[in-house]
Order: sequence, then C-alpha cells, then structure tokens
Amino acid sequence: MALPPLATPEDLQDYLPGITVPTRSAELALRIASRRIRKFTRQDFTFIEHETVILTGGQQVLALPQRPLFVDEDHPLTVLEIPDGTGIEVPAIEGRDFIVAGNELRRGSPLYSLTRTMGWPFNKPLGIWADRVKATYSHGYQELPDDLLGVCLDLAAATVSNPRRLRSMAAGATSETYTVETFGTGSLTSDHQRTLRDYMRPSHSVVQS
Repeated sequence: MALPPLATPEDLQDYLPGITVPTRSAELALRIASRRIRKFTRQDFTFIEHETVILTGGQQVLALPQRPLFVDEDHPLTVLEIPDGTGIEVPAIEGRDFIVAGNELRRGSPLYSLTRTMGWPFNKPLGIWADRVKATYSHGYQELPDDLLGVCLDLAAATVSNPRRLRSMAAGATSETYTVETFGTGSLTSDHQRTLRDYMRPSHSVVQS
C-alpha cells in the first residue's frame, strides 16, 4: 500500500515564505522526505485502520510494530494466538489474558493475577505467548506531531532549494553556502536523527497478513 506524504505542498509553501515552489516539485520533494523518514524509523506514521500482522511469540511481551496504537469502539484491538502445529486460533482478551502498555501486549507476571489463559499451551510456562500471534489493530497519527512535520518539511525544503547538491550558490553580489549535511537530496542531518530516534522501533519478526 502506497502511503501518502507526511506533509502537503501547501505546508511546504508556508514553510518557505517568499519562495514559489511548483506543485509537482513540492509533491516529489515531500515523497522523498517522507520515504527517508519512514525508512529510518521503520514507522508509517499515517493513520491506518484494522491492519493485521503476524507476530513471533514464545515470550512474555509482544510489541506491535507500528505506533501509536489507536483503540476505540470502531477500532478494536483483536488478538489471536496460533499454537504451533494446531491449526487453530485462540482468542486472547485484554484484561483477562494480557494487558496493554503503550504498544506492548504483556502477559502474566508475578505483578499480575495469573489465570489458566496466561500461557499456551498448558505445558509451557505461564505468561508466555503462543508461537505465533495474529493481531489486528489501528495505528498512526490523525495529526502528525510538530517535530515530525518539521523534519519532513526541512528535508523537502533542502531538496527543492538545492537539488543539484551544490556547496554554494551565487547570483550577482549574493552568495549562499550550504552546510555539509544538507548536500544530499533528502539527507537526514544529525539533528533530524536525534528527533526521529524517539519514534523508532526495534527490529523484530513480523509478517503482514
């Protein structure tokens, strides 16, 4: 599924007052910037409804790959355990079989009341998820956080203002010098990376269903 850019051409035009950016140039620059951010963080950010993923279990805590988790009456979180070799799907119920902490699905521990459903099958330790877990959930932002929007617009602005990756430009008596980190189209600076690290997720095994 192709995801939309994280900002609009109108946002970019507002970010560059006094500079006219052709719409097609703005769209391309924003696509490049959005792709770079998503690749670095391994996050979609765009709000996506009812996505199903298969997670590798066998542990006490499962992390849903995309953040933030969004749950309401129209966007439930559905979790099914798939014990290896059984071919069946066992529903796991929040509050009974696991708790949600941020984007983590946590099974039983000594801090919580254990029940027979806090591990599967019964010959495995309590509090351990089945070998595979199918989760259907909604995630992402309906309104992008300002710091993420700023990184996207900053990257796109660098692309449209210095597409040839020049170290400096001169026009008559006016000259402009670019910093080393902004030479490449869509390149993340160290400041960008520090901002984006708060949104990154660790690599782990997950399969789109």
